[in-house]
Amino acid sequence: MNTHSGRFGRRLLGAVAGLALLTSACGSDDASSSDPSDVSAAPSVAETTAPEAPTTDGPAEGVSDVERVVSLSPTHTEMMFAIGAGDLLVAVDQFSDYPEEAQALPNDLSAFDNNVEAIAAYEPDLVLIGGDFNGLGPQLDELDIGWWDGPAAVTIDDTFRQIEELGVATGHEEEAAALVESMQTEIDEIVAATPTPAEPLTIFHELDDTLFSLDSTTLFGELYGLLGLQNIADTAEGDSGGYPQLSAEFVVSADPDLIFLADTKCCGQSLETVAARDGWADMTAVQTGNVIELDDDVASRWGPRIVDFLQAVSDAVTAAS
Repeated sequence: MNTHSGRFGRRLLGAVAGLALLTSACGSDDASSSDPSDVSAAPSVAETTAPEAPTTDGPAEGVSDVERVVSLSPTHTEMMFAIGAGDLLVAVDQFSDYPEEAQALPNDLSAFDNNVEAIAAYEPDLVLIGGDFNGLGPQLDELDIGWWDGPAAVTIDDTFRQIEELGVATGHEEEAAALVESMQTEIDEIVAATPTPAEPLTIFHELDDTLFSLDSTTLFGELYGLLGLQNIADTAEGDSGGYPQLSAEFVVSADPDLIFLADTKCCGQSLETVAARDGWADMTAVQTGNVIELDDDVASRWGPRIVDFLQAVSDAVTAAS
């Protein structure tokens, strides 16, 4: 996927490219699919470029023009509220359900089957896109509507950068900087407070019940790595772009110490359903009860709640140590 350039308030240029995070969460930025390898849900890492900082002509000229914002990404909706810019939102996509205030906004727009006429009806100054897979940006250009494309973060720093860019775009630069600093502090505190076992704990992160997973080259894989955890998906063969589909035999043979389920909403998975799988009941994680049921949305959106995700993992490590 190439870098897409959008316009903040018709003047401030921005460009961000990254990997669209693979997830099967029902309320995630990506369309639910039984096959996470679906191109619309998970473009290949090989097709992306490293995120870039916004390009501007000096100061954030034209920020004051942004008064009406449409968000087509649940993650960016969360970011907007977290930096105090939620009052600028006039409409969001169908999955933007957090925080609670977002649920009061019109949410009849699709992040995937973009209808530029429906978006334009809200008369936005700025449209937030979570990966411009369908060429929405050029269509908005034709209507002289500003847009910004922030595909799913590949690293923690990508998340921080997107928050800061949205702060610039909406005139909430100070609030965005404060949020990033707070998140960095919280992450450092969580890492420092998490015990380090004598032998590193191994983990399996389940994206859906067909055993798609993620490895350490992804954002959430990086978060696991901060706590010294060893990801069994790192040893999977083949080029999966960071999201391998593992076999049941592979997972059972690896016998991870902890299993993290990011498919509790989409696929109804739990300790009980995992224990009922053929051969899984004798696995270490199942025997010790270390099968952690995550909130699919927290485990898939790359915004401020990555801190909540890290805390949940830290709690699991503490309980298992």
